[in-house]
Order: sequence, then C-alpha cells, then structure tokens
Amino acid sequence: MDTQAVVEWFDAHERPLPWRRPGTSAWGVLLSEVMSQQTPVARMAPQWEEWMRRWPTPHDLAAASKADVLRAWGKLGYPRRALRLWECAKEIGEGAVPGDVDKLLALPGIGEYTARAVACFHFGHNVPVVDTNVRRVYARAEEGRFLAPPPAKRELAQVEALLPEENGPRFSAALMELGALVCTAKNPDCAACPIKASCAWQLAGCPEPSEEEAARAKKRVQKFTGTDRQVRGLLLDVLRGSPHPVSQADLDAVWPDAAQRSRAQASLIDDGLMDINEQGLFHLPH
Repeated sequence: MDTQAVVEWFDAHERPLPWRRPGTSAWGVLLSEVMSQQTPVARMAPQWEEWMRRWPTPHDLAAASKADVLRAWGKLGYPRRALRLWECAKEIGEGAVPGDVDKLLALPGIGEYTARAVACFHFGHNVPVVDTNVRRVYARAEEGRFLAPPPAKRELAQVEALLPEENGPRFSAALMELGALVCTAKNPDCAACPIKASCAWQLAGCPEPSEEEAARAKKRVQKFTGTDRQVRGLLLDVLRGSPHPVSQADLDAVWPDAAQRSRAQASLIDDGLMDINEQGLFHLPH
C-alpha cells in the first residue's frame, strides 16, 4: 500500500472533528473513542462537546452521579458504555490517562481497539489500530475482496506491517478516515481513492462478494426496530425524562408486548441501569 499517498490524501481531506483540535487531552480522545463505537460521528460529536464542558477531566466525571451520566448520554445508544466510562473515570481519579496500551487495557470498559486508539492518536505510539473501516480498506486494497472477513487476531499483525516508521500514527488516522469517507461499506467512491491504482480489488476486476461472504455480512447488520434494544431505550427514556421515580404503569405504557417489556426491564436492572426503591418505584441508579 502506498502509505504516503494515503497520508497526503488525509492532509487534504481530514474532517475537522472537535477531538482533533490541538490541545485535546488524553481524556478527551478516550471519551471520543468510546462514544463513537457503534454510533455515527455526526450524532456523537455534540454529546462529546457537552461532556467535555461538564466533565473535562476523569476526576470531574467520577464526581458525577450515575443518573446524571446516563441522562447526559441521551440517545447515543448502548448506555452501558456511559457507566463503564464513569467506572473508568473512578479508576483514574485525579491521576492521568495512561499512554501504554497494557495500562489502558487495565482500565474498566477499555478494550483492545480503544486502548490502541488512545495510545496511537493521542500519545503518538506507532501501534496498529483496527476498526471496521481499517478492516474494510485492508480487505480491498491488500486482499482483493470487497467485504472484510470477521475480526481475527492476525489482523493486528497485518496492519502493523503497513505502518511506516515515520508518521505511523498519522497514517493510522488516515487509513481509518479513508474507510469512513471513500472506501465505504456499500458504495465506495473509488474515483476519489488515492490508492486506486494499486488496490487489489480494483486490479482483480472488482469481483462481487461470494454468497457466503454476502450472507455473513447481512447477518452482521443489526436491526433495531422491534428489538429488546429498542424497548430498553424507551424504558430508559421514561426514567431520564422524570425528575422523580416512576411507577410500573408509567413503564408499561411505552411498549405493548408485556413479555418483551418485562424482559427488557429485567435486563436494565441486571445491567445496573435501573433501580427500584422501597416503594416499588423505578429510577436511574444514583
């Protein structure tokens, strides 16, 4: 892969995302990486701005209540991420976000991708960072297949082999941006791609994915309407929107399927996202 061409493209097309501003703290970068998982950047950027205003350091977030954190999370989805961030902030306390991948991995809620992203994008460590965008670009440019295979341990070594000795973190960010803006999942803009001439998929004649690959990709796309995730979100909306604990009847009103509603409510309680008081009323955790 022509790493220089990818970096030069990035120099011309990098999005002015708020966490890329000079002076953004390691905490700000960590927060952006957690928030953007499974959430479009355009949706989470205003939330990131608000969180950084309210809780500019881990110590600030650790001092907040769980209820305030869940209310501030709003409609970002997967609200357990908010509580894990709160737990992470508690662990860091008045200390600093570490720059070492292993030390980042030791923090609550910080997985392999987030640890490497913070180490790379904030601290400048030349470590491979692999998300769905990078996985897709690699599959097309290096392996000649339109759809990326499922995540595998070998992909870190594969992407690491591409990293230039100089400007590696910049190239990592560029590769991710290329997947987000040009080498997209369904309709890639190959005419705008800086590595089209050397892309293995292009050189192979742009083959269609196999039936097995297409079926696997279709299976990975998660629907939302009518799922327990949707019901959980509706139940949480009731709690977030009320300054006082609510009754079971208030919760029952949001979804007609009693069995599914009960299952979703039980999962919220199990996940620590909903509590019940001595009067039998429901509220966000304190």
